[in-house]
Amino acid sequence: MSMFDSLFFIVFKHYKNLKVKKANQFATIYISILQCLILLLLGMFFAGFFNQMNLNTLSQDKVWILFAMASIFIFFKNWIQYAGRKRKVLNAKMLSKKSQKYPAYMLYLLPVACFVLSIILWQAV
Repeated sequence: MSMFDSLFFIVFKHYKNLKVKKANQFATIYISILQCLILLLLGMFFAGFFNQMNLNTLSQDKVWILFAMASIFIFFKNWIQYAGRKRKVLNAKMLSKKSQKYPAYMLYLLPVACFVLSIILWQAV
């Protein structure tokens, strides 16, 4: 089980405890946004690194198109992964394990921190 699976079920349980009917949808959107922001952070890091090394492999427009395509793929992958049978299997595994509980603000600060670091790296590029 990956870190994203654990975070998915933490968010899922948080919204499920609040009696929200769309807890699965909220958790899927949270994980998708988090993965896209991590991808953006890594992209900005490598853009700055390649800029320092004076490598011009792709234009900026092509990189943004690749990021958009990868983001669509991430949303689709997570929708397929967490909507069906695999979520039920992972949920059964999570019930047997003692999961950590994180405060809700910590879960929301993780994507915000990735976004802020991406902006800082973008300004460095």
